[in-house]
Amino acid sequence: MMLYSTGAIFSKLAGRNELFSLPFLLLYGVQILILFLYAVGWQQFIKRMPLSAAYANKAVTVVWGCIWGILIFQEHISAGKLIGGILVLAGVALYGYADGKMADKSDVEMPDKSDGEMADNFDVGMSDKSDVEIGRNSKEVGDE
Repeated sequence: MMLYSTGAIFSKLAGRNELFSLPFLLLYGVQILILFLYAVGWQQFIKRMPLSAAYANKAVTVVWGCIWGILIFQEHISAGKLIGGILVLAGVALYGYADGKMADKSDVEMPDKSDGEMADNFDVGMSDKSDVEIGRNSKEVGDE
């Protein structure tokens, strides 16, 4: 996530230059290179990690943005942003902790529905004045 957040540094630096000037094009090119490397790395990352956990960790880029703003651009971070960053980190940590706890509960088995039984037993009723349902005992739209 740190790599992804560094793209914003080059984006901001490029924006300080005249549009299509050589410095603008060079800085923007670096940003595109960073985003390309990030995309390749992201694909490898999500191969090995549950998607929900990967996206939860992506929220940390908000914190990196604050860090880069302070260190590189001498931006001032308000107390609200500081508290927000702490809440983001706490939320990601809590999410990871809860995800780890769920992984530890290996005694819970999911039923194997690969033989089509799951599709046969899947019924979802729609609320409010609608007679449309999805599943084995469903009515087609328009059937009275």
